[in-house]
Amino acid sequence: MTQKKIILFMPSVEGGGVEKNFFIIANYLAKKLDKVFLITAEKNLTNKLKNIQIIYPRSNFWRSEGRLRKYIICIFNLIKILIRNKDILVFSFQANLYAIITCKILNIKIISRSNSSPSGWSNNFFKKLLYKIGLNLADRLIVNSIEFKNEMKKKFSVNPIHIYNPLNQKEILSLSKKKVKKVFSKNVLKIISVGRLVDQKDQMTLLKALKSLKEKISFNLIIIGRGINKDKIKNYVHQNKMNKFVKIFYTNNPFPYVKQADLLILSSTFEGLPNVLLEAITLKKFVISSNCPTGPREILDNEKGGFLYDVGEYKSLSKKIVQYVKSKKSLKKKIKYANKRLIRFNYQKNLNRYLKVVNSLYNR
Repeated sequence: MTQKKIILFMPSVEGGGVEKNFFIIANYLAKKLDKVFLITAEKNLTNKLKNIQIIYPRSNFWRSEGRLRKYIICIFNLIKILIRNKDILVFSFQANLYAIITCKILNIKIISRSNSSPSGWSNNFFKKLLYKIGLNLADRLIVNSIEFKNEMKKKFSVNPIHIYNPLNQKEILSLSKKKVKKVFSKNVLKIISVGRLVDQKDQMTLLKALKSLKEKISFNLIIIGRGINKDKIKNYVHQNKMNKFVKIFYTNNPFPYVKQADLLILSSTFEGLPNVLLEAITLKKFVISSNCPTGPREILDNEKGGFLYDVGEYKSLSKKIVQYVKSKKSLKKKIKYANKRLIRFNYQKNLNRYLKVVNSLYNR
């Protein structure tokens, strides 16, 4: 290849850790390669991406609710570009199976990055078989935790490359300094939860745990997020008379609010490598997380850097909250340990590893 060209394939940008990592990796590759394209169904991304040619549908029809239409138009646009450009790589961040099959039919090399544990998306025999065949066709597979890598090996007989999420600690610390209103009351346990309001993030287990504690502990809970479960969560809060100490809102900069909190709780049913834990630890906050596949156990080194509770078990979570309240001062050493272990997620080191994978295919 004379020029180093690459197509980034990301049909849907919904806001969250996956998207944050995508923007970081995309902008880094744009600095290092000759030509970078992005195929997406989203518009208005030019303020987040530099020196990247964005290809997206003009009609809003393709941006309706749900991902299927987005996938269809993006695969169509991918085929159009690949027919005209044979000397190009594809790097898929989403709809990986569709992108892999398209590239193999057209004899194009592809890197595929999986974002979340297969526990969340390969839960029946047919899907598992389809992914086992498709993922083995990719030229390179990337996952973002060692636990995730081992799970992919076991389920799909593949051997992905493990690259941790590049953590920009300087940016997080800088953004956390923005002046915002105080959202917590005085003399209460200040709890925060950050994530999309969807079943995967399981905010309901967190609310049930706090409901069981509301007569025992004075607390405030701030939930920062948006999504299809917003009304369901609000209704639960209202029905259980928790309005006085639970607030729900969205902001694209949660860090000043995380900074105000004592404790961040992640209640997900599955993850890949949850950025929100890394961000809270950067801000020296204690974290309690579900022991979901994959990421939390690895980040917290089996509770050396925080607490883990059983997925979906609100009683298990409530016990951990009580344990935190009783042992708050002595748990500072866990915060220090977790913060020290963030060296694994070094920003530049992990970005360089992405570039190395890309260059390995140009040089073949």
